[in-house]
Order: sequence, then structure tokens, then C-alpha cells
Amino acid sequence: MSRLGTLRRKFGITARRVAVRAHMPWYWRALTFTGFCVVMVGAGWVTYQYGMELAGFRQSEAARDLAQLREEIRQRDATLAEMSSKVATSRRELQIERATYSDLERQVKTLSAENAALREDLAFFQSLMAAESKAAALTVNRFRVRRDAVPGEYRYRLLLVQTGQRVREFKGKLQFVLKLEQGDRKYVLMLPAENEKKVTDYELRFKFFQRVEGTFRISPEAVVKSMQVRVFEKGATQPKLTETVTVS
Repeated sequence: MSRLGTLRRKFGITARRVAVRAHMPWYWRALTFTGFCVVMVGAGWVTYQYGMELAGFRQSEAARDLAQLREEIRQRDATLAEMSSKVATSRRELQIERATYSDLERQVKTLSAENAALREDLAFFQSLMAAESKAAALTVNRFRVRRDAVPGEYRYRLLLVQTGQRVREFKGKLQFVLKLEQGDRKYVLMLPAENEKKVTDYELRFKFFQRVEGTFRISPEAVVKSMQVRVFEKGATQPKLTETVTVS
């Protein structure tokens, strides 16, 4: 009975169900999985290419468009460089033209001033000839001092004239006395200075007239209040003539 019960439990209605499956080696399983993956990747690539074609995208067309874009950028860069070079050249030419114009303007102003001075000299000599006296006389005429363009630089101008019927050659020298102010300080400056080498610029030798022009430089912080010219005859220690002008 016990054996019969055992057989009933194993093979009877109450026995557990057993599934019978065919045995497959592992390498077949791996090969099947690999094939499935290849099929899926291929399907994905085909789907991607088809989607790109639907969107109007081609790899060759993209490369061609990219090359055209690069060429356009290169041409624009070349055009920009050429235009920049032309602008720089035009700017330099404009600077040269402005400098040339400034030089010409200064020359015109200088020539105009010299021409006006010559006209004044001519008018002065004409009036002097009309009122010429017999007695010889030495005079200082049109003594002027003005600031120059350079800070601290001044320019002076005067005209020495001898009048009379029997005029002899005058030989001598000039000396200038400057009265200066710099802040609360007041002092005097002599021209030519003791250590100045160009003393020939202050020498005089003329018969009827001699025009004297020159410049001097002082500290830019100083101000010239007045300037006196002293005319010495050769060998004399006292001036034969003096004239003072106020500098505004």
C-alpha cells in the first residue's frame, strides 16, 4: 500500500506538473541575441537616414554648403581687410594734408605779418624823408615785444634810424633789460647774458637804418612786465639812447 501511495503521489492526479523543454546550447543563444541586435541597429540606421532624407538633409549637401559658407567668410574678410587698409591710407593722407595746410597757413600768416611790417617801414621812411632835418639824430622806432607760440618765449622787433644830411656810419651794440615777475618774486634779466656766445646778434653797424629782430626765452611761469633797449656807441660805457616798452 505504501508503494502504491507513493506511485499515486508521483504519477496521479495530485502529482506536480512537469514541463518538458528542448535543450539549446548557450552559443546558439548568444548568436541569436547578436543577430537580433544587428537587425535592430540596422533598422534604426535606415530609419535615421530616411528621416534625414525627409527633412531635406544630405551629408554631401551639408559639406558643400559649409564649404560655400567658409569661402564667403574668407571673401568678406579679404574685403574688410582691403577696406581697412584704404581707410588707414586715407586717414594718413588726410593727416598729411592737414599738416600741410597748417604749415601753409602758418607761412601765410608769417608772410602777411612780414608784408605788413614792410609796409609800415615804407610808410615810416616816406614820412621820415618828408620831414628830414639837417641835424643828425639816432632814434628807436616801432619797438615791440610780444609772446610767441612756445610757452616762455618772446619775440622783439625794433628799427634804428639815423637822420640828417651828413650821416656817418654808426657802430655799436644793443643791450636789453627785462623786468620780470614770477609769483611774488620780481627780478631783472639782462640780454645778452654774460655767458652768452652769440653776442654778434646784438652788434650794430649801419648808416641810415637797421632792423633788429630776435627772440628770448624765460621760465614759462615768469611774466615780462617791461623791456628796455639800450643803444651803445662803440667804446662807450653809457648808452647813447634808451627806449622802454610795457609788455601786456
